[in-house]
Amino acid sequence: MKRALQSLVRQCVREGSLTLEFPRGDRVSAGDGTGLPLKVRLTDSKAAFKLFFHPEMALGELFTDGRLEVSGGTIYDLLDLLGRNLHSLTPPQFGRLRNVLRTTVGRWTRRNSERLARDNVHHHYDIDDRIYELFLDADRQYSCAYFDAPGQSLDAAQLAKKRHIAAKLLIPPGGAKILDIGSGWGGLALYLADIDGADVTGLTLSPEQLKVAERRGRERGLSSRVHFRLEDYRELHESFDRIVSVGMFEHVGPKDYDTYFDIVQRSLNDNGVALLHTIGRIDGRSAVNPWFAKYIFPGSYLPSLAEVLPSIERSGLIVTDIEILRLHYADTLAAWRSRFMARRAEAAAVLDERFCRMWEYYLAAAEAGFRYGGLVVFQIQLAKTIDAVPRVRNYMAAEEERLRRREEDMGRSVAAE
Repeated sequence: MKRALQSLVRQCVREGSLTLEFPRGDRVSAGDGTGLPLKVRLTDSKAAFKLFFHPEMALGELFTDGRLEVSGGTIYDLLDLLGRNLHSLTPPQFGRLRNVLRTTVGRWTRRNSERLARDNVHHHYDIDDRIYELFLDADRQYSCAYFDAPGQSLDAAQLAKKRHIAAKLLIPPGGAKILDIGSGWGGLALYLADIDGADVTGLTLSPEQLKVAERRGRERGLSSRVHFRLEDYRELHESFDRIVSVGMFEHVGPKDYDTYFDIVQRSLNDNGVALLHTIGRIDGRSAVNPWFAKYIFPGSYLPSLAEVLPSIERSGLIVTDIEILRLHYADTLAAWRSRFMARRAEAAAVLDERFCRMWEYYLAAAEAGFRYGGLVVFQIQLAKTIDAVPRVRNYMAAEEERLRRREEDMGRSVAAE
């Protein structure tokens, strides 16, 4: 086993510098000697076995359990190194076979029922609420930010994301009835109600998020215009002028795509506009990384456009715009990881050291996935009629500028009070 793992390490790392140390002190080095002198130490013989036969699962498990130790850099530095050598991580035939097997198995997974959806949300979002305060922006935006200016802060980029989405929704003057599917802690719904006087209904499956969102609505005096509900989107029987969903579609699952878009089509008024913001893949169909599926986002699936568009077409909705945000989520995750690590001791006090290692690995691996693993964010604008939005895209920039001026006016108004 040791020789096999030695051979694999030398094949995987052609650029950079990595030393793998086995439990009895034997070492193998790989790479061209450039970059950080990273060292990975395995603490027991079973760890080497797991790492060779199940690397995608084992790397995260072993690091979380303290059985794989990284020195000379961080776990992100190790994942970054592997990402930069991705072209040589596995023999091509083995890599293709493994992907085919995982994808095939993924097709046979069960549907994401309402009960299962609630269980999956509870697994990730109903942990101690203080954890999210450690690394998210002030508005608790737990999705890809939009970095539209060099050197932008996380808070500014998250505000830019909300502004960018609102511009694509083309909210009419005097307010509109808006549905936010997967409203989280309420930040986007509150923004839309505040900035344009919209009447917003937010749906979540997390009781903890619901409590925070409702409290924030009361504190900002928006309870009459923002209504948060603990409700599955499949229970909807209302119509809306605008529908938006950010960071929720990843939890729908391929077997429910037709149902999802049928409900969006049924719930959207004839002259309405919808905006879907979701993580996706630019390298074709693939199953979710098994470690993420087990420990972080059970039931999740990250689709390619080819998997989403047929369901949209079958629903009768019209795709009016698609934008692909490249590397924005990598930069978002880098900011989250930096903030989390700066307050790591507080996280350990809230939960424990093992949780901190798991969360560090989650943020690092996700960032590497968006830098090297074919992950991006799709923003898909939808309508029921072909002329629901202007025929050229420059209206987006004009809308963003209008919203930016509105934000400035509201900020001055608040400061004056």
